[in-house]
Amino acid sequence: MSEPVRIAYSPCPNDTFVFDAWAHGRVPGAPPLDVTFADIDITNGMAERGEHDVLKVSYAVLPWVLDEYALLPCGGALGRGCGPLVLTREAARPADLAGRTVAVPSERSTAYLLFRLWAAAEVPEGVGEVVVLPFHEIMPAVRDGKVDAGLVIHEARFTYRDYGLECLADMGEHWEKTTGLPIPLGAIIAKRSLGAARLRELAEAARTSVRMAWDDPEASRPYVLEHAQEMDPAVADQHIGLYVNEFTADLGEAGYAAVRGLLTRAAAEGLVPPLGPDALDFV
Repeated sequence: MSEPVRIAYSPCPNDTFVFDAWAHGRVPGAPPLDVTFADIDITNGMAERGEHDVLKVSYAVLPWVLDEYALLPCGGALGRGCGPLVLTREAARPADLAGRTVAVPSERSTAYLLFRLWAAAEVPEGVGEVVVLPFHEIMPAVRDGKVDAGLVIHEARFTYRDYGLECLADMGEHWEKTTGLPIPLGAIIAKRSLGAARLRELAEAARTSVRMAWDDPEASRPYVLEHAQEMDPAVADQHIGLYVNEFTADLGEAGYAAVRGLLTRAAAEGLVPPLGPDALDFV
């Protein structure tokens, strides 16, 4: 048996659903996995430090890590109608955020990039202080008045009303309206030093794992719910339905266009370093 692949991904339902078959040795011929669970702000930092063979990261961190890591063409999160939301305690307009404190899950997250691009267009006077909080703390902080607004991701799309909050704006809706492209959120990357053959093997294992999950969704349910942080099973199913789609199996032309579009726009705004012409190429 080959050496285990050291991989880190989040405990969120979309990741555990995607990697269940591979993590439990059900993908024929795939190398075994040594799994670390970590929220995406942690895995972004791991990528910048060159830790682990394979990582789930924000697309926003790619410009800092693509010298060492290659973007796999599958396994990640990219889609439509799945963007981050800006939440407030009371109904508000974008201009009301001028000078206000906003909580975000990470300053190196795709959510934050989408927020910055949105705010540049919709809040010309600029927001005030940006506070980084773990994503599960953001809605309580908005509800309790500790911050004026919060940028939320993941299953918060389905649960923010439980906190009595209002959706001020949908970052994904703004992105899709202005670009026509799907929303790039989370990427799977692997170390280039593993070599071209190994990278192709890892991509095929990820693609097979997600297809196996689609073929038999019940097989992944124990793994998903074990790591779903007491999430309601119905919410977990909604989460998977939103974030695991055709782009998870294959980025394809539209997926790569979305990633390139996001990072090109962000570089033009000075938010990330510019990408090299071949930076997104797979082996």
